[in-house]
Amino acid sequence: MPLNHLNSEGEAHMVDVGDKAATKRVAIAASQIKMNHTALTQLLEGNHKKGDVLAVARIAGIQAAKKCADLIPLCHPLMLTKIAVNFSINHQESTVEITAQCELEGKTGVEMEALTAASVAALCIYDMCKAVDKGMVIENTRLISKTGGKSGDWQRT
Repeated sequence: MPLNHLNSEGEAHMVDVGDKAATKRVAIAASQIKMNHTALTQLLEGNHKKGDVLAVARIAGIQAAKKCADLIPLCHPLMLTKIAVNFSINHQESTVEITAQCELEGKTGVEMEALTAASVAALCIYDMCKAVDKGMVIENTRLISKTGGKSGDWQRT
């Protein structure tokens, strides 16, 4: 753990953002889930026993972003102003690409919230489709871009 995240007793603590300026901050993260063609076809046709997989996964991702500080120690609780979770299907690769975008006007970034939203949406898809394909693989979870804050803008190249 970096030394600037340790207190005088050597214990972890939340970073003090009290003196930072509030700026608009946006983060986009993604994750991918690969499944067999039967599971993907049922997902697209809405034939899974648990219901509309992508609609439920979208809500799960949104809830996850809102609960990030409850899940990840030392994350600040944030008042997010926007959470969007979207999906794109690659039929040839039999994958669902999940993209999550989080925004706020605040003193700390929203990268963890976007990453959590994308991850939990993928886990929800797994949960809803596992009766058809237990061999699904969640992979390539990553930050795509972030804007705002002291460190400025960043984009995956």
